[in-house]
Amino acid sequence: MHRWVGVVMFCLVWPGTALAEVGEKGCAALAARVDAIPGRGPALLPSYDNADTEPALAGAAFTYDNALAIIALQSCGKRPQALRLGEALLTATTMDRAGAQGRLRNAYRAGPQSGTPQPHGWWDATAGRWAEDPMQVGTATGNVAWAGLALLTLAEPRFTQGATVLARWLVDHTASSTGGFTGGIHGDGADTLTLGWKSTEHNVDAAALFHWLARSRPQFAKPAQQAQAFVARQFENGHFLTGTLPDGVSPNRATSGLDAQLWPLLLDGAPEAWHQSLSYAERAHGTKGGFDFNDDRDGIWWEGTAQAALAYAAAGRRADADRLLGMLAGQFSPGGYLWATSTPKLTTGLALGPDSKTDDFHYFRRPHLAPTAWAVLAAKRWNPFTGKVLP
Repeated sequence: MHRWVGVVMFCLVWPGTALAEVGEKGCAALAARVDAIPGRGPALLPSYDNADTEPALAGAAFTYDNALAIIALQSCGKRPQALRLGEALLTATTMDRAGAQGRLRNAYRAGPQSGTPQPHGWWDATAGRWAEDPMQVGTATGNVAWAGLALLTLAEPRFTQGATVLARWLVDHTASSTGGFTGGIHGDGADTLTLGWKSTEHNVDAAALFHWLARSRPQFAKPAQQAQAFVARQFENGHFLTGTLPDGVSPNRATSGLDAQLWPLLLDGAPEAWHQSLSYAERAHGTKGGFDFNDDRDGIWWEGTAQAALAYAAAGRRADADRLLGMLAGQFSPGGYLWATSTPKLTTGLALGPDSKTDDFHYFRRPHLAPTAWAVLAAKRWNPFTGKVLP
C-alpha cells in the first residue's frame, strides 16, 4: 500500500482547500509580522517566538529565515513588506562590521534596522560582558546563497547587484580546488575558523544562485557547473549524501538529511533520476503525517514537511503535495508562525559547530519563521531557486 494512503485520515483540512488556507494564513501572518515592526524602513523578522528564556534565540533574525520570508512575501504579492526585509539584507551585504563586502552573518538582531545591521548578541550578566554565539556571527555558504536568491527575487538592478556581490564572495572564499564549495566561516575575529566540509544542501543553494545570475552574467556559469557537479557526485543508490567530512573529500555517510533529498529536485533542469530521492525520503525520513529532519524519525519537522510538499509538486505528484498541505494547515500557532516540530525536541544528527562534542543541533517546538515561509512557497507552488511558479 502506498505509504501516503494512511495520511489522509490525519488531515485537518481537505486537500482541495488546504492550498488556499495555507497560502492565505501564511501570507497574512508574514505581512502582519513585518507591519508590526515600527516605521517603514529596513527591518528583519525574529526567527522564533517563545524564546525569551534563551538569549541565543531571543530576538535573533536568522539570515536564512528572513531570505525565505522575502521570497514567500513576494510570492504572496506582498511586495512592500518583502522590500523592507530586502533593504536590510542588501545593506548587510555591503556594510559588514568587518568591512568585507558580501560576508553576511548567520543571524542579526531582529527589528527595525538603522545603518549597518548588527549581528545578534546579548548581555551576559553573569560574565559581565556582551556575548555572541560563534555560529551566529559566522557565515554559512548556504545562508549567503539564500540571501542572494532573495535579492534576485526582488528583481531590481540594485538588488541584483547585491546578489552579485554575495556570489562573488562565495567564489572568492568558499570555492574548493577539489570541487564544490566548502561550508563557510565559523566565528569572528581572532576566533575565526574556516569550515572544510562540504554540504550537498549548501552546494544546491550555490548552484541555484549561480545559475540564476548566469542568465545575465556569464562569469557565473562555471561556478554554477562546479556546484551542481558536486551535488551530482553526492547522488548514489537513489539518494543524496549529506556531503563530505571536514577534509572536504571523504563522503559523510554517518547521517541523512531531508533537505539534501528534496532541494536538488528544485534546481532548473534537475535530472529525472534524482526523483528517486523522494522514495528514499519516504522510507528514511517519513513519519505519520510528515517528515523528520534525519532518519531516526523521532518526530515531524514541519519545515521539511513543507519542503517535501513543494518537491512533490515539482515532481508532478500534486496529490501528495496537497495531502501534506492539509497537515500543515493545522500547524499554525496562535501568533501566526507554524510550529517548528511536532515534539518538544527533535534531533538532526548534526553539530552546531566544529567545537561541538556531540550532535547538539536540535529543533524545538516553537513557532518558527522558516516553516511558515516554506509552507507559503508550497501553497503558491513557487520555486525559490528559479523565481517562478512551477509548471
